[in-house]
Amino acid sequence: MEISTYLRESFETGFIVKEHESSYEYQPQLMVNNKKAKKKILGTILHELGKCEAFYFSVAFLTTSGVAVLVNTLEELQKKGVKGKILVSQYQNFTQPEALKKLKKYKNIELKIVTLGDFHAKGYIFKHKDYYNLIVGSSNLTASALTSNKEWNLRVSGLRDSKIINDSLNEFNEEFDSATAVDDAFIEHYASIYSAQKQFFSKHMQTMEAINHVSILPNPMQQKALSNLSKLRSEMKTKALLISATGTGKTYLSAFDVKSVQPKRMLFLVHRSNIAKQAMESYKRIFANHQMMGIFSGTKKEIEKDFIFSTIQTISRDENLANFEPDHFDYIVIDETHRSGAETYQKILAHFKPKFLLGMTATPERTDGFDIFKQFDYNIAYEIRLQSALEENMLCPFHYYGITDITVENEKLDEDFTFLSLVSEERVNHIINTSRLYGCDDGCTRGLVFCNSNKVSRELSASFNRRGFKTIALSGENNEIEREKAINRLETDNPDEKYDYIFTVDIFNEGIDIPKVNQIIMLRPTQSAIIFIQQLGRGLRKTDQKEYLTVIDFIGNYSNNYLIPIALYGDSSFNKDSIRKLMAGQSDMIPGSSTVNFDRIAKERIFESIDNSKMQLLKDLVNDYKLLKYKIGHMPMMMDFVEHSSRDSFLYVNYSGSFFNFALDQDESFKGVLTQDEIKLLEVLSKEIANSKRIEEVVLLQMLLKQDTVLIETFEKCMHTKYAYTPSKETLESTLHNINLKFTTEKHKNKLVSVSEKYGYQLVNNDLGRVTFSEMMKQAVQNKHFKVFLTDALEYATYVYENQFKEGHFVNGFILYKKYSRKDVFRILNWRENPVAQNVGGYIVSPDKSNCPIFVNYHKAEDISSTTKYEDHFINNGTFAMMSKSNRTLNSPDVQALRNYKSGLRIPLFIKKSNDEGIEFYFMGDLTPIEDSFEQGTMEKEAGKEKGVSVVKIQFIMAQPVENDIYEYILSGIGE
Repeated sequence: MEISTYLRESFETGFIVKEHESSYEYQPQLMVNNKKAKKKILGTILHELGKCEAFYFSVAFLTTSGVAVLVNTLEELQKKGVKGKILVSQYQNFTQPEALKKLKKYKNIELKIVTLGDFHAKGYIFKHKDYYNLIVGSSNLTASALTSNKEWNLRVSGLRDSKIINDSLNEFNEEFDSATAVDDAFIEHYASIYSAQKQFFSKHMQTMEAINHVSILPNPMQQKALSNLSKLRSEMKTKALLISATGTGKTYLSAFDVKSVQPKRMLFLVHRSNIAKQAMESYKRIFANHQMMGIFSGTKKEIEKDFIFSTIQTISRDENLANFEPDHFDYIVIDETHRSGAETYQKILAHFKPKFLLGMTATPERTDGFDIFKQFDYNIAYEIRLQSALEENMLCPFHYYGITDITVENEKLDEDFTFLSLVSEERVNHIINTSRLYGCDDGCTRGLVFCNSNKVSRELSASFNRRGFKTIALSGENNEIEREKAINRLETDNPDEKYDYIFTVDIFNEGIDIPKVNQIIMLRPTQSAIIFIQQLGRGLRKTDQKEYLTVIDFIGNYSNNYLIPIALYGDSSFNKDSIRKLMAGQSDMIPGSSTVNFDRIAKERIFESIDNSKMQLLKDLVNDYKLLKYKIGHMPMMMDFVEHSSRDSFLYVNYSGSFFNFALDQDESFKGVLTQDEIKLLEVLSKEIANSKRIEEVVLLQMLLKQDTVLIETFEKCMHTKYAYTPSKETLESTLHNINLKFTTEKHKNKLVSVSEKYGYQLVNNDLGRVTFSEMMKQAVQNKHFKVFLTDALEYATYVYENQFKEGHFVNGFILYKKYSRKDVFRILNWRENPVAQNVGGYIVSPDKSNCPIFVNYHKAEDISSTTKYEDHFINNGTFAMMSKSNRTLNSPDVQALRNYKSGLRIPLFIKKSNDEGIEFYFMGDLTPIEDSFEQGTMEKEAGKEKGVSVVKIQFIMAQPVENDIYEYILSGIGE
């Protein structure tokens, strides 16, 4: 089809009738930053840049953050020789000189600036082989405009000679030709203007704050936490735990609460004296001079003060505790309370009896067996996790870059690398060059570098210093005074005193405040998501002078790389498919104006780690089970894992057959509460019915658990109300068939039979549209334990299904881009029984000729037979090509069934990237064969064979074009 035809069809869809079928790739689109849909304008810009032959940007404002979100793509474009022109404006002197410096480094980009007038245009033009894409609207080249602001932009496609493209190019070229070239002299001149204006506005704001006496007030999340604390006290609770991400103001929050309670005496406990001093300064800003405050640490013991800020080490000594009666303090705050299992903390807690005890931590999860939650009577006042804090704009945004660590002598960096390799000249140069490439917000780096050992830390610091940097390595051997001095030198504005970097291992993981840090470099494998977040958190505190944090993570060939997306995106489900989707979505999946960027090899290494990792090892399952049990104060159920954003509880079903089976192994009180028949029935229902792949059976069972009889028409209305879909007659029959376990098969006496036949199951009866439980099922649900675990499993299935359900993505039983096993597919397509695997192959036509599901392993293994290396592939987002099974001709029955698709044959497409992903496939949508594309052909012949095997090549149109994220993920691979 000619490109002009595609454009005409897409024009009709975009501007005449939205239902008109056309290629998604060319349809006009309104581009917005949609937090709910997890879509950012940035994703489209990056996609266009990745495909274009040239680009032209015209924006009023350019910032370093705008360059930061594009830098990986700009590097790739420079390597490919793709040229671009960027036109910015000096309007209101908002464009940042440092951003101009960053763009000027690219030899393939011609950069100009409009210095006069009120130039305020925003447009992005991308030249492709046969057409142009134009994006015009409100977005400047800043991170917030491309990721989080309320912006409207329209994307349209057109030929070079179309009026809209012609006019846009002419307008751009006219402005560009008359603009000023950006060179070093211009940047130096403009930087002085920009700096003077910035200083003026800064002084003006300080003056206004002084005049208006700006006070610190609780933010919305802190207000909710304060309300919860007040409610707990009204219920006569005397303890509470606050879980609050680093940088979210938990010290201020505690001060707000203390102010509301108005205790006569308050004790604030920390583990370092410098933190005690910082906490006291924060409290002074809230209380002004209304309370006497003092330090109780080291040689300074201001015991007579009303509010005392003390270190654990000091006050826990017997001679110091003796100075205070147990009821001396009305209110006690324990910072970093995840440490409270230590003997010193326990000693203090045993001595004091305050009216209220508040514990605060960013990371309450512990693996040493101590139940922190029990310490606070399971009263969780509030949780402010990293992702929520980013959504609420409580933290400084960050731009994360996952970079491939260097190879030394052609060997990948992995866990077994030697010290000499880690500090080799080649690697040091790689680190320095990368740190300069990504830079920081204002060009003045204040960095923390986390290493894997103190020896490496010291040597890398020395290597940096030999190259002209000013750095220091700190370890546990450095005392607090030395650490404070180093931090002050990192934050100072005096160029003669300032450190560029502090190298360390883990002494800055928590409990330290370095607000001005604007670059973090990670030079160690990620072994813990908690430690990753702690180290990331060192740079997330907001300051007036910091626009964003740069995070550079050097990713080697490490087995635990899958922990990186778990930490970044806050997904602790350990569900491989969920983690893959987060990785494929990259920046779209991170809240606010923060972004996530992986280079190609680093990304593939993480995908490989996800594929190879064992995310349901017994020790990990037990650990998370116990952690949640500690948190909620009782044995958790599947929905507790959901409600507390913990591990995907279906992993327990996969491991033990049912969640009950796992709970039974952990808690002896469950022994004997179910019969063996009930245990088996719960297993089958958990794995085959409540696996969240199809909802009809789940809904019907839930209705039957609440009422004795369910009318089919009532069930239909319920489905339509909840999912805007009415099941067909065939689906209703299939639903009852499946609940009675007649679809699923197991081996019995050396042959496959239905589970119903093997165990004699009949769970429901249908009497003229009136559905009831059978006698055996009535008896089973009379057992309260069976009913509780079944109800929980069904609620879990409902939650997962509804969390993934979107009306626009629901396609007659399947949800676009959700994963299904072959068995799931046949069940949803209403097959009476699960077909034998070897009969399926890449596709199979149903006995009644109503459907033909296609299963594709996109990246096939190299060692498979040449006669099974089918050339199945996407031509583009909206067109798919495949080969028939071998030894087929145009007259073969299955080929003829596909050619006669208009008789009612449904052709759903299921794809997995490779066999490393397991047994499940992504549902990509329904296909329509292109009638004139059926072509007789042959496959590559095998060794020893005279000729190739006959096949038929076929092309299909996708009912809905594949979305870019999943499309690019499926197609990507190392070596591409």
